[in-house]
Amino acid sequence: MSKKLKYTAWLLAFLLILVAGYGVYMYQLVKTTADHIYEERDPLPSLPANATADVKAQVKPREPVNPDRLDPFTVLVLGVDQRPNDRGRSDAMILLAVSPAKKSILMFNIPRDTRTTIVGHGTTDKINHAYAFGGVDMSIRTVEDFLNFPINYYIKVDMEGFSRIIDSLGGVDVMNTLQFDYAGYHFAKGEITLNGEEALAFSRMRYEDPRGDLGRNVRQKEILRELIDKALKISTVFKLEDILDEIGASVKTDISFEEMKTFMKDYRTKLEKIEQVEVKGYGEKINGIWYYMVEEEERNRMNALLKAHIQ
Repeated sequence: MSKKLKYTAWLLAFLLILVAGYGVYMYQLVKTTADHIYEERDPLPSLPANATADVKAQVKPREPVNPDRLDPFTVLVLGVDQRPNDRGRSDAMILLAVSPAKKSILMFNIPRDTRTTIVGHGTTDKINHAYAFGGVDMSIRTVEDFLNFPINYYIKVDMEGFSRIIDSLGGVDVMNTLQFDYAGYHFAKGEITLNGEEALAFSRMRYEDPRGDLGRNVRQKEILRELIDKALKISTVFKLEDILDEIGASVKTDISFEEMKTFMKDYRTKLEKIEQVEVKGYGEKINGIWYYMVEEEERNRMNALLKAHIQ
């Protein structure tokens, strides 16, 4: 073998070792982050000792998902506004219904002021109060009761950390239908690129929006849609270390590392679009408090959409 050929062979071997070593390193890094953010959830959540029979009847066991069969599944995304010495409230509640068979994700936002039964608390209140009363578990049970549909997984994101995740992904491009100023930022009408802090402000404004909370819900879904789209792209891998650092500090989920691997490996290539729908309702004041009222007919419509998409 000539010296030049030997040199080339050794160089290729060295590069392969580097790539393989980096691959092992990244695998371990991803696994460490996944293990750190993982929170196991009881298939049948516990209830207070004084829970009534009606409250107990509302609680449903967690539905099993078999990723190896490419089962469809639902994910409740909770954007939590955490505060010192306070659990906070779920500033955003977005449901994702993932269907490989239909090659799409059905996504909708549940308005935070929606008036409903808070399962396990024995009260009727705004749906985002469920997190303040009982954390992730009570939020999931309340949403399941509201939609009469099971939630398979959850992802909880700290809203401040959410902005850093956006920065680690290089920002997001969104279509803005309303020109406005908020929190010191100007948001022009049309397609705009937002960094993390801008995206957080963009997703929080509601009082200057003619549609109020519904308008904010649209902007939140737009940002999440862009984040999902970026996360599914191969180029994102090159920013993986920065992304994992932010995820480790800002996210909790009951999706295990093995499930994550299957979703990324087998589901990602089968998902081609994101379908967005809106929960319809109207505003009403009760005892001086403003609520978003969703009639039973609309809840049944959302249930039918989920069944048609998932089953």
